[in-house]
Amino acid sequence: MSVKALAGFVKKNDEEVKKACEDLVKEYQEAKKGIQIIKNASKFQMVSSADNAKLIQEFLQDETSGELSRPSLETLTIIAYRGPISKLDLDRIRGVNCSLILRNLLLRGLVEVKVDKQKDESYYNVTMDFVRFLGISDVSELPDFEKLSQDDSIDRMLEDENVNKKEEKQEKNTEEKKDIKIKKVDLQEDLEAEEKNEEYDEDNEEYDDD
Repeated sequence: MSVKALAGFVKKNDEEVKKACEDLVKEYQEAKKGIQIIKNASKFQMVSSADNAKLIQEFLQDETSGELSRPSLETLTIIAYRGPISKLDLDRIRGVNCSLILRNLLLRGLVEVKVDKQKDESYYNVTMDFVRFLGISDVSELPDFEKLSQDDSIDRMLEDENVNKKEEKQEKNTEEKKDIKIKKVDLQEDLEAEEKNEEYDEDNEEYDDD
């Protein structure tokens, strides 16, 4: 549940509720309870302890509980460290279309998607289930999270690709304009030639009449 929703229930401000939830996360961790509280961005959720994961999985096995493929793990890692991230950027980073992989991760409940209607783009982020599965309280606890989540080399790569695509689009537009101009010139020449032919035919008709 989000901090905002919790704050609305208890009639407190967001910061107070967030602080109380973070304190509970620490309290449950230190007490090593069978129930833990995990955090993902501004959401909190009560879950079973990671120590009991094996026992619980035996009761909850289904068709989506098989091992993830390497491409799926790569995609999931990118989302975990860079999320929320657009599908377009995911495709660019991996160099392939990630649609089928994302569908599988969505079915497994490891990622969630939100659509930005203004940009007409889908953005992906990891879910509470992902955080719970790893036995951590927050995605920031992932190895080298701060370093990798702020690595600007990927941003530069995406910016360069955007510039290249923009230049390609401009070149294409320029070529299309040239083609249109050439076609206009050809059309004008055809019209002028047709007019000359008509004038020639009229002159020949007048000559025949004479």
